[in-house]
Amino acid sequence: MNGFFKLVSTFQTQAEPAYCGLTTLVVVLNALSVDPGRRWKGPWRWFDESMLDCCEPLENVKKNGITFSKVSCLAQCAGASVQAFRANESSLDLFRSFVETCASSEDHHLVVSYDRQILKQTGTGHFSPVGGYHRHKDMALILDVARFKYPPHWVPLSLLWEALNSVDEATGKSRGVMMITKRAKPTCFLFTLSCKDQRWRAMCKYLLEEVPYLLKSRGFTTVEEVVYTVFGSLPADVASFVKWIVEVKPAVNGPIEKVDRDETERLRYKSKVLQQLRQTRALALITKWMEQNSVISPEDESLQTAILQACCQGAAAFRGSNCYSNVKCFKKDVKESNVTSNGARGEAVVMSSRVLVDGCEQVIDALVPKRPSSGNVGGGSVLQQDGIDQVTLEENAFHPTTRDLLAVLLLALPPSTWEQIPDLSIHAEISRIVSRKELPHELQLEVEHLFEQAFFVSRSCTEEALTEEALIETKN
Repeated sequence: MNGFFKLVSTFQTQAEPAYCGLTTLVVVLNALSVDPGRRWKGPWRWFDESMLDCCEPLENVKKNGITFSKVSCLAQCAGASVQAFRANESSLDLFRSFVETCASSEDHHLVVSYDRQILKQTGTGHFSPVGGYHRHKDMALILDVARFKYPPHWVPLSLLWEALNSVDEATGKSRGVMMITKRAKPTCFLFTLSCKDQRWRAMCKYLLEEVPYLLKSRGFTTVEEVVYTVFGSLPADVASFVKWIVEVKPAVNGPIEKVDRDETERLRYKSKVLQQLRQTRALALITKWMEQNSVISPEDESLQTAILQACCQGAAAFRGSNCYSNVKCFKKDVKESNVTSNGARGEAVVMSSRVLVDGCEQVIDALVPKRPSSGNVGGGSVLQQDGIDQVTLEENAFHPTTRDLLAVLLLALPPSTWEQIPDLSIHAEISRIVSRKELPHELQLEVEHLFEQAFFVSRSCTEEALTEEALIETKN
């Protein structure tokens, strides 16, 4: 029961009847001391269910619950390392080893997805963490997050396995188990994937299924042609799939005059990652493609939109509202001011938005690196290297634009994407351009995190597609 005390110190009751997956994840993330990358309330950095909305809108979770694959995706997006196993892909003995490993550790925790009816309980599908293991009696301790229904209780491991090895009618797939640990490397601060917008499924299908086929069926003479083929037929706005992270917090006692050390480090980190990205050949290829095809990035508008959306979502979370649609925002009150960052003047900018949540007005501050002094946001000079244009970052350019999102997406695609390119020299060159091993350390961490997210997103995409097919067949 080594892990019990960590879990029980962060244990809480699910806030909504369908929030068992979110609450279980909150308990585990807080027990592992995973940094949410933002403040919860006051100075405290603490996970809350309202923060776990990157893979599914909270109003949907509140109404329909959440699937096994999306809980594992959420854990990954939140900064944890996840090993997820469907019961039909595992065995009772392997499950027992997972339970024993996690119950004996403070930094490994086990989440189970099971059918309550097999345990003779009311309800159907449920998520909860495992808090302990009795080897002699072969029983597991379930820390049920629905404490209004059941207190923590011991369950024979074989019976719990039977409850795991049942089919979720919503997906047609087996339930399962997740082993969650804290990542050895820090989580990303600038880029993340999102599957909350329904367009993500079209993007996922295109990148993982259609792109390899396109590359296999065409002959290429340059890497430019490869990149243009990949991004020339994107089915949706890339910003609906790859997003950049804006840190927000409630305004207190008027305008902010300075940001603390942690906030300063994150702002500098974001600037460094962006600078490293803009010095890659991937960014140069994307820039050239956008210029040749007159693809315009509405940079100033995208900044204002991103800040406003982030402030609106933050206001809803700080207010405790689970429905983003209840938030009304006032663009006319967005204000901008330079602040002191770690003793230096003007290293950061605070953009404030006045929002209305459930009839209550709030002012939310968004922290961004220093605003550029010129009008060329995200622009820069172009140099030649290895026959490909290289874009150099202007000193004051600071926020990601469409070209940055496309470039980091290019770097995060699976290596298998390029395997079917017929020309071996073109294959070798594009593989070198997108190689994560050649990237600077900070950018490498961001890209690796996106790649791991993509793995879980693709599983969720495949699962939902199969579910839709099953529903269509049932109707027919």
